[in-house]
Amino acid sequence: MGPQAHDDVVKDGPAVRAWLYFLCAMIFVMIIVGGATRLTDSGLSITEWQPILGIIPPIGEAAWLEAFAKYRLIPEYQLINKGMSLGEFKFIYWWEWAHRFLGRIIGFAFLLPFLFFWLTGRISRSLRPKLVVMFVLGGLQGALGWYMVMSGLVERVDVSQYRLAAHLCAAVLIIGYIFWVALRLRPANGQTLTGAGGFRASAVLFTAVVFLQTALGAFVAGLDAGQGYNTWPLMDGAFIPEGLGVMSPWYLNLFENALTVQFDHRILAYVIAVWAIAHAVAATRRFGPGSVTLGAGILLVTVLLQVALGVATLLAGVPIGLGLAHQGLAVILFALSLWHVSQFLPAPVPDRQ
Repeated sequence: MGPQAHDDVVKDGPAVRAWLYFLCAMIFVMIIVGGATRLTDSGLSITEWQPILGIIPPIGEAAWLEAFAKYRLIPEYQLINKGMSLGEFKFIYWWEWAHRFLGRIIGFAFLLPFLFFWLTGRISRSLRPKLVVMFVLGGLQGALGWYMVMSGLVERVDVSQYRLAAHLCAAVLIIGYIFWVALRLRPANGQTLTGAGGFRASAVLFTAVVFLQTALGAFVAGLDAGQGYNTWPLMDGAFIPEGLGVMSPWYLNLFENALTVQFDHRILAYVIAVWAIAHAVAATRRFGPGSVTLGAGILLVTVLLQVALGVATLLAGVPIGLGLAHQGLAVILFALSLWHVSQFLPAPVPDRQ
C-alpha cells in the first residue's frame, strides 16, 4: 500500500471509525429504550409528533394536565387504562419522551461531527455518500416511528404489529449499515483467505437469517405473543401445537396468529443454533486456530446464550429485564454476524480525496 493510500486510511481512520461506533452504541441504547417503551405500554402516551418543540417535556401542572387530556381521548386510555392517575401517566410519558429524545440526540451526534469531519477534509470521496445515506435513513426512521404510533391513536388499543416490526427492523438495519461501514474503514492487513467462498456464503446467509429472526421477534412483541404459551420445549402441550393455520388466508397466520408467530420464532431459533454449531465445527476443521475460527466460536456462544435467554424470558412471562436483554442480545448477534462476514473480506484501500 503506497503513501497516498496510507494517508487516505488516516483521513477516514481512527476518529471517524470511533464516531461511527459511538453512533452504533447510541442507536443500541435507543433500541433498548424502545423495547422498554413497548414492554411498559408507553408508546401511545404522546399523541402528537413535534420534531422541534417535542424535545421539551411538559413543564408545570397545567402542561401535564393538557398532555394527559390528549391521551384520555385515544382508545388505549378509554378501553385499557381508564381511571389512570396523573402519576401513572407521567411514568409512561417519560419512557416515550426518552425514546424520542434519544432519537433527536442521535441526530445531533451524527450531524455535528459529520460537518466537522467533512469541512476539515477527514472524509474521503467514497465515504461521503454513505454518510449522507445514514442521515437520510435516520430521518426516515423518525417518520416511520410516528407512522407506527399513528396506528394506535384511532381504532386500536396498541400499535400495528406490522408497523412495529418495520420500525424495529429499520433500526437494526441502520445500526448494521453504520457498523458495516465502520468495519470497512479498518486499515488493510493484507490477509487473504483462500478457499473461503463457501464459508463466506454461509456467514452472509446466516446474517440474513439472524435478521429474519429479529423480524419474527418484533412480531412476537407486537402481538404480545410471548405472554402466552409459556412452556418449553412443548408449546400448548405439544411440540407442534394445534391451531397454527386457523386463519384464512393461510399467510395471515405468519403475522397475526400469536401461536404461529411464536412457534416460527422458536423453530428458527433451533435452526440458527444448529447452523452456528455446524459453521463453527467446519471453520475449526478448515482454518484451524485463528481469527476466523475465533469469530465462528464467538457467534456460536452468542447464539446459545440468546437461545437460553429466550427460553428464560418465555418461561418467566417476559419480565422487562429479561425481555430487554433478549432484544439487546439479538442486535449484538446481528452485529457479530456482520463482523464475521467482514473477516472473509480484505479491507478496502480507500480512494483519494
